Amino acid sequence: MSRENSPAPASAGPADPALVEDLVAANRVLADQGVLDGWGHVSVRHNADPERFLLSCARAPELVCAADIMEYDLESNPLDARGRDQYSERFIHGAIYKARPDVFAVVHNHAPPLIPYGVTGVALRPLYHRAAFIAQGIPIFEIRDCAGMTDMLIRNNQLGRSLAEVLGNKPAALMRGHGATVVGPSLPRLVTRSIFLSLNATLQSQAMIMAQGGAINYLAPEEARLIEAREGYGASRAWEAWKRHALQK
Repeated sequence: MSRENSPAPASAGPADPALVEDLVAANRVLADQGVLDGWGHVSVRHNADPERFLLSCARAPELVCAADIMEYDLESNPLDARGRDQYSERFIHGAIYKARPDVFAVVHNHAPPLIPYGVTGVALRPLYHRAAFIAQGIPIFEIRDCAGMTDMLIRNNQLGRSLAEVLGNKPAALMRGHGATVVGPSLPRLVTRSIFLSLNATLQSQAMIMAQGGAINYLAPEEARLIEAREGYGASRAWEAWKRHALQK
């Protein structure tokens, strides 16, 4: 049967309104915190079907509202586009959800503090306790390795799969000269990871300048493990405040 004659993917049905509200809030919080610019995007798995995910139509994150949220299958096909524009890099999300059953939420951002770490060979290391997850490793995706010369965007499922392979089981991957993709087991954890990944990059850059080539006292692996083991219990406190502030704008 040809693709044109294949039945359209079935919808998982209406998503939980609370989940949609949290997805809207995640977009706005990350824009408010300077992690997302006008081109970043956040998604979350559908609460009724892990083979579906929710992502806004192509809008600046700070403007996203509930009516913008669309349902996609894991090939990143929209189930009810209704003429709405879609993010060209939506394939990041579908490929990661397909490869990582443990991931519940994904963000792609262009946070400026992260860019130097994707192009210099200087590894991101955890020095801020809120960014202890960095100790798990932050790989770098080099799009030239799988596609040669491109416009740097993840425009199809093949590139999405290549990014997901580099990400592996890690909490985030840098994208050389482009930005980063961050994953999490929940929207609050995703938001906190995204904010603190960027903040750790800023702090690490400052520390390297201050150290003038000398030693920097990074988190020990065991410290990072103990912090990450309990970090999920504290995310809700910051999330509640960030969400309330973002949705009041």
